[in-house]
Amino acid sequence: MMTFKRSAQFTFIALLTLLITSVALAREAAPRRPVMSVNIHLPRKAGAVTQRVADILAARLQEYAGVKIVTSRKADLHVYLGIQPGIGLEGFNISDGPRGGVNILGNDERGLLYGVGKFLHTSTFDGHGFTPGSWRGISVPKLPVRGMYLATHFQNFYEEAPIEEVERYIEDLSLWGVNSYLVWFGIDAYDGIDDPKARAMLARLRALLKLVKDLGLNASLGCVANDGYKNSPVELRADSTVGHDGYTKISAPLCNLGPELCPSKPGVLELELKFCQQKFDAFKNVGLDYWFIWPYDNGGCTCAKCAPWGINGFLRMAEPEARAYRRAFPNGKVILGLWYFDKWREGEWAGITDKFNQQKPDWVDYVMADDFGGKYPQYPLTHGTPGGLPMLNFPEISMYACHPWGGFGANPLPKYLQSLWDASKSKLSGGFPYSEGIYEDANKVMVAQLYWDPEKPTGTTLREYIAFNFSPQVVSQVSQAMATLERNLPRAQHNVKGTTKFVLQNTDGVEEAYRLINEADAALPDRVRASWRWRIVYLRALIDSELVKHQARVSRKCLAAFQELTTIYHAQHANPTLRPPTNVAGVAE
Repeated sequence: MMTFKRSAQFTFIALLTLLITSVALAREAAPRRPVMSVNIHLPRKAGAVTQRVADILAARLQEYAGVKIVTSRKADLHVYLGIQPGIGLEGFNISDGPRGGVNILGNDERGLLYGVGKFLHTSTFDGHGFTPGSWRGISVPKLPVRGMYLATHFQNFYEEAPIEEVERYIEDLSLWGVNSYLVWFGIDAYDGIDDPKARAMLARLRALLKLVKDLGLNASLGCVANDGYKNSPVELRADSTVGHDGYTKISAPLCNLGPELCPSKPGVLELELKFCQQKFDAFKNVGLDYWFIWPYDNGGCTCAKCAPWGINGFLRMAEPEARAYRRAFPNGKVILGLWYFDKWREGEWAGITDKFNQQKPDWVDYVMADDFGGKYPQYPLTHGTPGGLPMLNFPEISMYACHPWGGFGANPLPKYLQSLWDASKSKLSGGFPYSEGIYEDANKVMVAQLYWDPEKPTGTTLREYIAFNFSPQVVSQVSQAMATLERNLPRAQHNVKGTTKFVLQNTDGVEEAYRLINEADAALPDRVRASWRWRIVYLRALIDSELVKHQARVSRKCLAAFQELTTIYHAQHANPTLRPPTNVAGVAE
């Protein structure tokens, strides 16, 4: 771990600077010249998180621009980090400091992390130093729950990548304002808690959540209300069929995996509480700040005794699970999922709203609602949240309009995400976007910034993302190309006479987007051109171009792009829904 000079005068300087610069709106300071050496000053008695934030700042400056971290007074730039309560919960203040330096003050240690993120994201980097960001002012997040769900399953990036890569990724997301992370332990994949594979997965999840806690952020886990291990007793399993007991809205069965249990059968409640307690014990030394209880996909039971699930079997199971969690983690908060309510049977939204309005449950802190396919559930927008409870969203940023998910590279969705947000933002206290990998990195950043400032357009955030991760010089080309990538994302796979085809619903602008990306590629420094964030954008534009050129067939260049994406994602053994389509027939020359 790196160490930095501590300034004895820092407290006085920080207080004075805060008085001078405490303005509600940011201002732009004079442009700065590139610097090659930085002295990072910490306050007296800096805590472990503050030291970690300083380490992150130093590491990024070294990596992005070859900057030397020094303790000399003759450093090109002095950065003063500190904590100054009163700014606003998790907020920060960036101001001009002594010796032409920069003060970054956090209201708390989280605020300091986010202030460092703002400083980095507004700075400009090249291989010969960096130009410090000129943004100055105070910024405080508007919404309290700014989460991210890293879906640890199906051998995706979060499950398969080296832990160091995931650690780095969590740090990067946190710098954009994320304060909570959810991981998943899908018990349906294991033969009990003592299954060696289950033990290995729990060890990985503990390691990931410890990284989160070491950053001073919230760690989260959860359960499907009626989940079961792979070897759950067949006689206790749930009914997932439809066409009976009111389940006539659609003909498809529930999206269950098979081992789910029926809460109306003797002994199931005790089994489910045992499963939950096993998870509580596994994460006791890490701590769980949020506990999710999920109703559907997977989950649910359509038997007559559990129907209607959302206001009957689900609640009978969820309440004792929530109370068990509260006993294990007295300061933890419970999030009750309402995902897919009214999908298989009408009346769940109305029923739970009426029930919770009559008696607000003391075992729920938040409800979480969302849908799939470009819309937000209308019922809570029209009738209010059940019991007036604060509501979180669960935006789909991974699977939308494309399969295999992420198989074609980056899937930027600024227009889609903005439309979802505009419909629901007045009802929300934050949320947890659903992430299956790193190909939707830009989407995560856009949603995280909506949680920070609900009025900040996704397009503005996307331009900031491009300027920081790539270069300010390519913002125009890349943002224009990304708009085309979003418009052209929907596609379908067809197997025609032994040939695999991926047919784009819309092909307008494909060649122009690829031209713009190539133009930007030529202007980028080597470090950026080789980065995975740029490669997933570049490869997406290339793949679309190749598919159009070859009448939806996969060309040799296209196949090579799929193979590179597979390596970037660590998806060699991933579920086919998450693996780029390298196993295709009839490759075009």
